[in-house]
Amino acid sequence: MRVPVLIIAEAGVNHNGSVVLAKELIDVAADAGADYVKFQTFKAAKLVSKAAQKADYQKTNTQSGGSQLEMLQKLELSEADHYELLTHCHQKNIAFLSTGFDLESIDFLQKLGITLWKVPSGELTNFLLLRKIGGFKQKVIVSTGMATLAEIEAAVAVLVQHGTARENVTVLHCNTEYPTPFSDVNLRAMQTIAQKTGTNIGYSDHTLGIEVPIAAVALGATIIEKHFTLSRQLDGPDHAASLEPAELKAMIGSIRNIEKALGSDVKEPSESEKKNTAIARKSIVANQNIKKGEILTEQNLTVKRPGNGISPMRWNEMVGQIAARDYVEDEPIVDAP
Repeated sequence: MRVPVLIIAEAGVNHNGSVVLAKELIDVAADAGADYVKFQTFKAAKLVSKAAQKADYQKTNTQSGGSQLEMLQKLELSEADHYELLTHCHQKNIAFLSTGFDLESIDFLQKLGITLWKVPSGELTNFLLLRKIGGFKQKVIVSTGMATLAEIEAAVAVLVQHGTARENVTVLHCNTEYPTPFSDVNLRAMQTIAQKTGTNIGYSDHTLGIEVPIAAVALGATIIEKHFTLSRQLDGPDHAASLEPAELKAMIGSIRNIEKALGSDVKEPSESEKKNTAIARKSIVANQNIKKGEILTEQNLTVKRPGNGISPMRWNEMVGQIAARDYVEDEPIVDAP
């Protein structure tokens, strides 16, 4: 049986540094039916240098000026904040997850009890972080925005070499542009990643709307990650490319429907349609009154609904036979005794 798709509602930094907003995001994710709500854990000073510039989308989506460091410092969650959010997740019956961006943050998340690890796209080439996470020998999710296939294979190799079983790695196809143009999604690459790495696959989405994650599930994604926000009008780097609450719920509902629709690889009539077979199909019937002893021909036979008589697939067999009895127009032909 197919394992249900794991859905991660990515709150990220859309809390804008407010625990109150972060709790509201947890509430939204839980109400939408997500499996996990994910935040980001980092020490800004350990993540970027003072000279690091904002990405274009960050400049567009944040009203305040300043460097990337200054922006991220406002988006940090304290250790106390994490414990508070973890407790709130337990109360709302949704699993807590956070991405660590530096070694100190990874240590803290381990202390917090995290057993599912997320390597963000920007850390795909961070050997030190990969080595540390690989050594935990737990399940790991790896995002691959901006990556070449060779870089993905190298990252997976580091995780495996340091103790993580390959079957415990899920690689998420991803594009690091907010929002991602549909023409740049290249969703088929997800299947190439699976073939080349031998890992489970998934998709981390930054497009507008919900279509692409749903399509990814149809193509075999086992994990879907999607940013969400309370409102795209809020100030902050990721709000504009995030789903609002009703959209998140719609995406998750659609994914669950697609999971049901995927079914198995066996083609056979479903229970719900069997009752319609006789109604929708046809039988061989008399095209006119036919007397006993007449030859059944292309002219005096035809096919009409319902399909509870001789199948039209036996047409060549029936043509040329002798009518075993009288028939009136539209009467189903029966096999000769």
